[in-house]
Amino acid sequence: MEIKVMHQVMAWNEDVSDAVKAELAAHRVCLINVMGSPGAGKTTTLISLIDRLRDRYRIGVIEGDIAGQIDADTIHGLGIPVTQIDTDGACHIEAMSIQKMLPEYDLENLDILFVENIGNLVCPAEFNIGESFRLALLSIPEGDDKVEKYPLMFATSQALAMNKYDLKDYFDFDDSRVEKAARGVNPDISIFRVSSRDGSGLDELAAWISKRVDEVIRKECD
Repeated sequence: MEIKVMHQVMAWNEDVSDAVKAELAAHRVCLINVMGSPGAGKTTTLISLIDRLRDRYRIGVIEGDIAGQIDADTIHGLGIPVTQIDTDGACHIEAMSIQKMLPEYDLENLDILFVENIGNLVCPAEFNIGESFRLALLSIPEGDDKVEKYPLMFATSQALAMNKYDLKDYFDFDDSRVEKAARGVNPDISIFRVSSRDGSGLDELAAWISKRVDEVIRKECD
């Protein structure tokens, strides 16, 4: 019974995800699903990316948290349209939540919609939310075994950012192990080594995102 119900939930989520994707495509909006553990640096990285992309693109953000709106308030302070999803304990965002948030945005005047998913390396990877692509963050202090422990997160993401890379010398972190494991589950994944503290790697990541956004927008224009 539980397996049947779970299959129904997943199928229903896929239907809603497809509807979200279609609505965003109609308005030529690229949705980027940002995922990673609590403390991986999702919000800080997002702020750094917004700084690098906002002159070229019109950006909105959906913040997901189990409780509180600290991250949403931070993004709001940048002058970026932002809404908050409180999951009340749920470990991921589902497509229905995104669908309910879309009316809060003027999609005709938006190019990128970032979604900062719940801090978790398991559940968010299982649920499509209508995204154009996924960006997974893995911070140096978390350890270099996380791809092997949580492969689905990295197998389903188009990009991996090894974050807080400026701390690498202070931790026993083998980035070559991470890269090998990531390419083992996803040969096409793009990998970046980034740090919001010193800015390293963020220009390259922003350029990669820009290229993907342009591809989405151009595709929807055809």
